[in-house]
Amino acid sequence: MQFEPGSLSNDLLVKLYEELLRPRMIEEKMLVLLRQGRISKWFSGIGQEAIAVGATLALDNDEYIMPLHRNLGVFTARKMPFDKLFMQWQGRKEGFSKARERSFHFGANEYHICGMISHLGPQLAIADGIALAHKLRKDNKVALAFSGDGGTSEGDFHEALNVAAVWGLPVVFLIENNGYGLSTPVNEQFVCKQLADRAVGYGMKGITIDGNNVLEVYKTISEARQYCIKNQKPILIECMTFRMRGHEEASGVKYVPKELFEEWAKKDPVTNYEEYLVKNLLLSEYKMNQIRSSIQKEIEDGLAKGFAAPAPTPDTKEELSDVYAPNNRVAIKPAAGPRSEKKFINAISDGLRQCMSLYSNLVLMGQDIAEYGGAFKVTEGFVQQFGKERVRNTPLCESAIVGTALGLSIKGYKAMMEMQFADFVTVGFNQIINNLAKIHYRWGQNADVVIRMPTGGGVGAGPFHSQSNEAWFVHTPGLKVVYPSTPEDAKGLLIAAIEDPNPVMFFEHKALYRSVSGMVPDEYYTIEIGKARHVQAGDDISIITYGAGVHWAMEYAANHPETSFDILDLRTLLPLDYDAIREAVQRTGKVLLLHEDTMIGGIGGEIAAWITENCFEYLDAPIVRCASLDTPVPFAIELEQNFMAKSRIDESVKKLLSY
Repeated sequence: MQFEPGSLSNDLLVKLYEELLRPRMIEEKMLVLLRQGRISKWFSGIGQEAIAVGATLALDNDEYIMPLHRNLGVFTARKMPFDKLFMQWQGRKEGFSKARERSFHFGANEYHICGMISHLGPQLAIADGIALAHKLRKDNKVALAFSGDGGTSEGDFHEALNVAAVWGLPVVFLIENNGYGLSTPVNEQFVCKQLADRAVGYGMKGITIDGNNVLEVYKTISEARQYCIKNQKPILIECMTFRMRGHEEASGVKYVPKELFEEWAKKDPVTNYEEYLVKNLLLSEYKMNQIRSSIQKEIEDGLAKGFAAPAPTPDTKEELSDVYAPNNRVAIKPAAGPRSEKKFINAISDGLRQCMSLYSNLVLMGQDIAEYGGAFKVTEGFVQQFGKERVRNTPLCESAIVGTALGLSIKGYKAMMEMQFADFVTVGFNQIINNLAKIHYRWGQNADVVIRMPTGGGVGAGPFHSQSNEAWFVHTPGLKVVYPSTPEDAKGLLIAAIEDPNPVMFFEHKALYRSVSGMVPDEYYTIEIGKARHVQAGDDISIITYGAGVHWAMEYAANHPETSFDILDLRTLLPLDYDAIREAVQRTGKVLLLHEDTMIGGIGGEIAAWITENCFEYLDAPIVRCASLDTPVPFAIELEQNFMAKSRIDESVKKLLSY
């Protein structure tokens, strides 16, 4: 191993040694504690320390890093206190995640580290968003994201690299090629000679280096950082290294040939660098012992504090309150100014335009939303008014754009992403469910993102452009799910969603876009998320519904004046307005739950269960659900009409009336 210090100062060379030694000594202690049964799990980075340490020290301290399991050196080089790190690993409340996360699945804004999730690949798209924020602000900063060799096979890896290349983002993508994805060797993962060779396919620079040589890592990342800033381009760096322990300690290493351990032991990043410094008189035995003693004391002091910390005491109220970031905004009532008749789609466009004018940090992203104006023309004219930096066409990569939106949020931006159709959200499901929804609960990070979801059937678009998939997200703590039915609500709720620091899934029924009109305040206003709307009072049957179901209910009630219908528009599906639901039950004693979604797993089942548990004494009949067929949405209009819940309202009403 050849060390070439170049112009690096002696002080920096010694500092690199100290930072390289610290994670090694911590890990050696953790393995002893693991064997003693005093800690429960450990992901080892022994043999790979030079990558995490060299990369971290090559960046400015305020540049975000997206680390993975084997990057303890990132946390220690960013000077995270060891006692707090140990409490994090032990599941103590004084750690970085209030005992809600394990090992390295956490982040901390004050140290500019974004916590990983187990799915690995999504980290890279977050780096895109952080880098986009730097680019918009002209910060001359980069973001750095780690990937293992196994993670390069995930779609998120390819999406993130493509977005970074297309948008010219200053991102350093760093691959730790340690030979194995858990137990699967690299020859069973890819056939290209080097993973860095993939860079050319995205039009970016790719480099392969010795990941065990801390000076080579440090200098390469330093140069890469300057390259990304100067050229406003990403770069892909592959660090060749080896994992000297199992994926995690319980998995063992029996699948690894013995000779590989012997070969890579000779390339140990710590001992080789130590020998180099001693040989070149840059590190004396006295200084080396002094550094070791200091780190050892740091470890022992941290362990003493960590072991003394009490196990967490569950506080249900706190657990529930921390699912969402605080939102202290009060609803802005419509001014007593002019109102204009607007179609549903124009109300959405109006609200979005006013938010873009008010929030200079709001960025819109989606397929074809710029010059084309979006598939439904919601953003028509926006690019001319607000520019292409803030109204951004995206490649066909929903997962990467959701991750980019989260990265923007981490840097203080607001982001709105348009799913061209709600059906396409499946491609970005992981980012939404596991990153956006959980990140505040996990380590206090806001996810200031709105995802607009053109949804629903009734337009003859078939099974991939007509689904009602809102129930998927209602099941996910941390998201808010909004589903307006009128133009006035659409505008006010969209503005409220953009103001809210939490991730909001904003459903817009396509069939309502141009078929429904109403008077809408011209000025900026909001409608509180989580509050239902009492559409009309009645005495016989309460119809609880949302979206297109509101119009179906109103139409049916108008055509059947012999029955007095009470209609409640939920408007928000997560969180639900349980007070309004209770009042609706009390008003009539007979409840019809109506939604376009299919019956099984639809939100009607959840509401029915809640009413049964909490309002049983008010019921005069069993709750009736009216939903669409449990089939995919068919294409032919005749079949689709039969599919839709609307076709079964009459039989559902008669069932209630006859009880």
